[in-house]
Amino acid sequence: MLTNLRRSAVMAAICLVFFGFVYALAGTGVAQVLFPHQADGSVTSRGSTLIGQNWAATKCPGHPLGSCVFHGRPDDTGPYAANPKTGASGGDNPLVADGVAGESAATNLGPRSKVLVANTKALIAYWHEMGVPDPTTDLVTTSGSSYDPDITPADALVQIPMVSKATGVAPAALRRLVAEQTHGAELGFLGSSYITVLQLNEGLASLEHQ
Repeated sequence: MLTNLRRSAVMAAICLVFFGFVYALAGTGVAQVLFPHQADGSVTSRGSTLIGQNWAATKCPGHPLGSCVFHGRPDDTGPYAANPKTGASGGDNPLVADGVAGESAATNLGPRSKVLVANTKALIAYWHEMGVPDPTTDLVTTSGSSYDPDITPADALVQIPMVSKATGVAPAALRRLVAEQTHGAELGFLGSSYITVLQLNEGLASLEHQ
């Protein structure tokens, strides 16, 4: 019996060391050597390309807030914005947004929801005020995760007049930027073309400084 217990204890210790430490450290080491950027969270100087941001609060001297950058899904914009007074967490930030702890969740509002209709109308009005007469469906509805970092090329193209007016960058240059930042479907057939909003705005900043 003692022999069996000893064997079990030794096997448990070996498995603990190998799978709990060696395997994990080896995986981390390989990731750091082969994919350091992805292993560290795909972070740039302006944030992570994996997590959407609230671009609506960006200061644009002489123009409405957020009009000088491209926007992602409205997970923390308009009626979905974080509100420290009411304790609403908003979206687009799983950590903290406007002083309120964030969370990852969809609104769960169904197609017959009066709240959804009211929120969508509010977002359409928001885009009209920003100089976008025909916002796409993505720009007036939230994402499933509440911090989607990507938009479609169509979502970016409809924002060009707004961004051009606020930044002074020619529409033609912005259309070229959108084309350059467009990624095709994964493996050529999974999903559809997309643009990471953070990278798009980083490219926009480069154009403004030329």
